[in-house]
Parts: sequence; structure tokens; C-alpha cells
Amino acid sequence: MLVHALIVARKEIRDHLRDTRSLVSSAFYALMGPLVVGMVSIAVHGAVHGEKSSAVLLSMMSVFALVATFVGGMNVAMDAIAGERERRSLLPLLMNPLLRRDVIIGKWLAISLFAVAGVVINLSGFAIVVAFPFHLLIAVTLALIPLVLFASAVELLISTWSRNIKEAHTYLSLVIFLPMVIGMFLVFFPHMASTWLWLPVAGQQLLIDLLTKGAPVSLVSSLALSLVTAASAVLILLAAAKLLHRDEFVYGS
Repeated sequence: MLVHALIVARKEIRDHLRDTRSLVSSAFYALMGPLVVGMVSIAVHGAVHGEKSSAVLLSMMSVFALVATFVGGMNVAMDAIAGERERRSLLPLLMNPLLRRDVIIGKWLAISLFAVAGVVINLSGFAIVVAFPFHLLIAVTLALIPLVLFASAVELLISTWSRNIKEAHTYLSLVIFLPMVIGMFLVFFPHMASTWLWLPVAGQQLLIDLLTKGAPVSLVSSLALSLVTAASAVLILLAAAKLLHRDEFVYGS
């Protein structure tokens, strides 16, 4: 039942709110993009024509915004399954009258909440550095929500697959490069954007570019991209729940 999932989510949120080191680390990662773009804007001020300079900064912003959807909940995801398994607290949790699916959904909700907070911090920083209007901040945030759900599901699956928190940290650190590589690829090869329009990460990259440049955005395409991204997240969560039915992923052997 959803009630059980919400109980698990509340437990995860409460536990991680106590860990100020994890929160500070996530906030630093979220603010790293605005700091870099701010320094670049100072460096290119007066050396590059206004329009060209703005285009470069907006392209960088879109890449860092994509990365923020993954880094905001990374620390929570790392601890969600792999950390509990290492502390030997996962098995007692699963011995409660809970469906494995509810455990996964609850932890996913908690990861998603922290990831959304990371995106809000990231975009708020960009709003100060790039000085784009508040309504654009809201539009970009809403466009990234489906990707946040997808990224949280991917990170939870990796945490479930990993035998311990060190292994989860290694794999999750590599996953952060996914949005960065895709984002930079589309910046240098924009003509490929239409080919990857329906794919998570790549589709959001194109959507953010259109929003920040004030170009028209197709509502049908945006909704279709959101549905594909959300459906991908559901499939990944089902895969994670299926792993929890196998002893090797419960005991970590």
C-alpha cells in the first residue's frame, strides 16, 4: 500500500536530515554549476560579443542543470539500500509486513525529494548569475521534474545492485558523467538534438535550451517526453524491487 511507502519515505527523509555533512555536500554539488558559470561570465565579459556570450552561458547552464538532477539525491541513494545492507539493517526492514515494492517506492520518494531540492538550489543560483526571470525558473524546474524521478530510480537501482556503500559510491559517481557527456555532446552537435528528442536526459537538454532561449516549445512533445521519462523510471523501479526478492541482493553476498 502507498501508506507503507510513505512511512518508509518519512523514515529516510528524517534520517538524512540529521546528516548535515551529506546535505552540505549535496548543496555544494548543486551550487557548483552556478559558481562555474558565474566565473566564466566574469572572464568573458567584454571579450565576447553579448549574444554569443549569453548563448555560451545558457548552454553551460543547461548541462549543469541536468547534472543537478542526479547529484541532489546521490548521497541519499547511496545509503538507501547499499548503506542499510552494510549496516545489517536492510534485512530487519524487509522482515516487516511490507511489500518489497513499497520499500523501493518509499526510498525512491525520499531520494526524489532531495533531488528536487538540489535542482531548486541549482536553478536559484543560476537565476542570480544569469538573471533570468522567475517564471522561467519555474518552467525549467517543472521540465526537470520527470528527469529527477528517472535519475532517482536509476540511482536506487545502482544502490540495490551494489554490495556495499563503497561500491555504490563508485558506480554513482560514474553515473553523474551521463548527463554531462550527453549535454556537452548536444552543445557541440546541436543538429543531433532532434534525433534524441524522446530520450530522457537528451530530451530535457533540448527542452531547457528552448525555454532559456525563448523559443516556442511544443506542449505535445513536452508531455510525450515526460511520459517516456516517467515510464522509464517505473520500469527501473520494478527492476530494483525484483532484485530485492533475491537473497544475494538482500544479504550482499
